[in-house]
Amino acid sequence: MRILLVDDEIEMAAPLSRVLAREGYEVDVANDGDLGSRLATQTQYDLLILDWMMPKQTGLEICQQLRSQGDTTPVLFLTAKDTIDDRVIGLDAGADDYLIKPFELRELLARVRALLRRPVTQESAPIQQRLRVDDLELDLQNQVAYRNGRAIELSEKESQLLEYLMGQPNQLLTHDQIYQHLWGEGEKPTSNALAAQIRLLRRKIEAVGEPPLISTVYGKGYRFGSID
Repeated sequence: MRILLVDDEIEMAAPLSRVLAREGYEVDVANDGDLGSRLATQTQYDLLILDWMMPKQTGLEICQQLRSQGDTTPVLFLTAKDTIDDRVIGLDAGADDYLIKPFELRELLARVRALLRRPVTQESAPIQQRLRVDDLELDLQNQVAYRNGRAIELSEKESQLLEYLMGQPNQLLTHDQIYQHLWGEGEKPTSNALAAQIRLLRRKIEAVGEPPLISTVYGKGYRFGSID
């Protein structure tokens, strides 16, 4: 697998390229946007890791240029921009994922592995790997959620529950609907199983000081999304 790393912070790009090489990837490095753009258009890569802010050309401009040419190579942004608006701009430009600086090395490697596992063909329909509602994101493949720069590891059942809630934001989902989705007809959960799963999920995704995302509609079910 061949990766292009484009970042003007040499003190970060050099060691990061060595780590990727130790993981078995072939890595090319560019320290400005012009060189990065030339390499990206002249060479076939399996993944592009682009810093957002760079001299000459930004990672955003490189990504937009490639997408306008029909290039579907996966793009991972490295950025200090952490607002929802910034993330939307990056994703609308064609990025597949982004990582906020500073980041944990193991998280970057996990994102790289996830992106390289995705099928990239012109014919295949895009596979939605992430859900985003308000300031929460869910990585479906790796069972990890992200909120305010922190990674939240989820159990399989927690991931399934969160996926169902986020897939229908601001909609009332009844207890029966959620039970059927999570357990189906073959399983027989206890009467308080759903309440227990909701409680565990809230503890993980709603840290102190953060707006709640899961609302209880007493006697009926639950609704997902921030309350204005």
